[in-house]
Amino acid sequence: MKDTVITANVKRREIFLAAGCFLAAFLVNAYAIIRFGTPWTELFTQIGYVAVLSVAIYAIVWAVRLCIMFLKFVFRSRR
Repeated sequence: MKDTVITANVKRREIFLAAGCFLAAFLVNAYAIIRFGTPWTELFTQIGYVAVLSVAIYAIVWAVRLCIMFLKFVFRSRR
């Protein structure tokens, strides 16, 4: 069985990507608070929903990246 090595650059990129997804979800929550005029305590009390939304955003980004890698593989192997 072949061992797989994950480099530090790949780990760093994924951490930044996950942090970006969390930041995007946090900003969506802040926008919703401003838009609907709810109390600012919801910024921290709704952190569970923010975490779930950030995981959903990360999954969507991951699926798009997977499709792009597949298309690159298909078009590269045709040559």
